[in-house]
Amino acid sequence: MMVLKLFFAVLFFSITTASKAAIDSSAVTASEGNQVLLNMSKAMKSLNYQGTVVFLKNGKLEAMKYFHAANKDAEQERLLSLNSPLREIIRNSDQVSCHFKEHQQTIVDYRPVERSFLLDIPKNINELAATYSFDIVGEENIAMLPAYVIAIQPKDKFRYVRKIWIEKNYFLPLKVVIYNFSGQALEQVVFTELEVKDSLPFVGVSKAGSTEKPVSIAQSTKPDSHSPFVVSELPQGFQEIFFTRSPVHNSDQLVDHMVLSDGFSSVSVYMENKNTTIQTGLQSIGAVNSFSRTIGDHALTVMGEVPATTVKLIADGLRLRVRGE
Repeated sequence: MMVLKLFFAVLFFSITTASKAAIDSSAVTASEGNQVLLNMSKAMKSLNYQGTVVFLKNGKLEAMKYFHAANKDAEQERLLSLNSPLREIIRNSDQVSCHFKEHQQTIVDYRPVERSFLLDIPKNINELAATYSFDIVGEENIAMLPAYVIAIQPKDKFRYVRKIWIEKNYFLPLKVVIYNFSGQALEQVVFTELEVKDSLPFVGVSKAGSTEKPVSIAQSTKPDSHSPFVVSELPQGFQEIFFTRSPVHNSDQLVDHMVLSDGFSSVSVYMENKNTTIQTGLQSIGAVNSFSRTIGDHALTVMGEVPATTVKLIADGLRLRVRGE
């Protein structure tokens, strides 16, 4: 079964500024949390920056080198692992490739939606007032640099609380924390060092590593306009982002995959042929919850970085599409 790859982490950090002109922060006030987030979204796409980022998920830390290159026409993200298994992950728009150094194998996937390795950020933040509030709840010095602390507070129990520490000069995200309803940190991400550059080179997938062994390519099909299942129950603000039908790696079996999102939180729905090993019901690991059930000869799993209530609601409302619907 396909599994969502979700990253988040925590540590202290430092940031080194460069000669590139920063985004103006003089007009920001304590009530303009949404404007700070809009500035962050713009900065993440338009600036060239690199550093070391540490992800914490399920009690495990992973440090990786991060690079973001941008020009007026395109942007590219790269992650280089510092510990085993050594790999390089590159995102060019909707194409994501992962090169494994040990086996000299490259896997390429295509996503109809551009999503950053660091965090999801909606395009239309001002349209989310019905589901979230955005407030500047403080300013903290991290590694002697001032940052806004933005609280992203949901207005229901179907999504988690988030906080983002945003550097006041360049508006880049320095730290992200996801909390449960008890205030416990579930997943976190933080840069241990970050440098803004005037420019950074774009790296081709073919240069991700040696190809002495055959390169393996796993490619999703183009988005289908009609999924074989219908999602009849969704929390307010969630909507379908894309649907694909893809083969399982090294297998002829196809898996249907739909992504739902409210801008900050994403949920995946997977459908495959039923097998005797599927574990039905609710499962939880850190911030990720999943709920599986069977319908006829099919197994459906709803998985996402959302509360258990959310995945169960969506899973209970799934049904197979009727012919002609």
